[in-house]
Amino acid sequence: MPYLGMGTWLMGGRDTRDPADDGRASVEALTRGLNAGYRHIDTAEMYAGGFSEEIVGEAVAGFKRESLFLTSKVWKTHLHYDDVLRAAEDSLRRLRTDYLDLYLIHQVNEDVPIRETMRAMNRLVDEKIIRWIGVSNFAVERFEQAQGWADSKVAVNQVHYNLQVREVEKSGLLEYCQTHDVMLTAWRPLQKGMLAEEPPRCLMEVAQRYSLSPYQTALSWLTSQKNVVTITKAADPDHLLENMQATEVELASDALEYLRAEYPGQTDRSEAVPLR
Repeated sequence: MPYLGMGTWLMGGRDTRDPADDGRASVEALTRGLNAGYRHIDTAEMYAGGFSEEIVGEAVAGFKRESLFLTSKVWKTHLHYDDVLRAAEDSLRRLRTDYLDLYLIHQVNEDVPIRETMRAMNRLVDEKIIRWIGVSNFAVERFEQAQGWADSKVAVNQVHYNLQVREVEKSGLLEYCQTHDVMLTAWRPLQKGMLAEEPPRCLMEVAQRYSLSPYQTALSWLTSQKNVVTITKAADPDHLLENMQATEVELASDALEYLRAEYPGQTDRSEAVPLR
């Protein structure tokens, strides 16, 4: 699984398609990223009501499928057995592919038994429609429940994690993933307003030490940790390259722990989508 992927949230709309957006700019942005060397694209059936998946499908059409790592997600209203199977097939159609490398339960739905959802995920693996099962925003206890009903490894937990939002650390999820060889994918690696005109002193010190920008340092802080990868959204060609360069630098343990301890404005719980 690549250290860095391209996210597609807000490409083509929010939870429904934006009729004023034909998707062309997003296709071009993803294509630029693929041409620059990106191979992981993260999307979901909920993004723009499925239109984001269509955008991805068009962007990857000229690339060898086996060279790509495509991730999509089933929305929380589609977690009953038959709904999962139908949602997966719909995602494949929109993405113009025969299989997904990774398929995630997008959010928790406590009204649907996890064993029912995992039974459908097991079938998708058996039929080679998906290669790996994943979840998103699952706390340790719920993750273990999902793994208990899975016939194969639940390989990924995608969560809100960055220098400010530390719920995965405080809850023990990060340590759990590292101990049990589960990949943790950090979404929203940079909070809005996180890097002000004057970035925190601790970040600037580490950035100067490694000849990185503050933005790159924040990304590298994530990917330098064991079993942590991240996804970003960037349309600007320069930003795409800067992001990739950041993941090629591994911060030493003292720099990791310095930022972990000193970065200001830390919160113990995601205000966007907390773990459940």
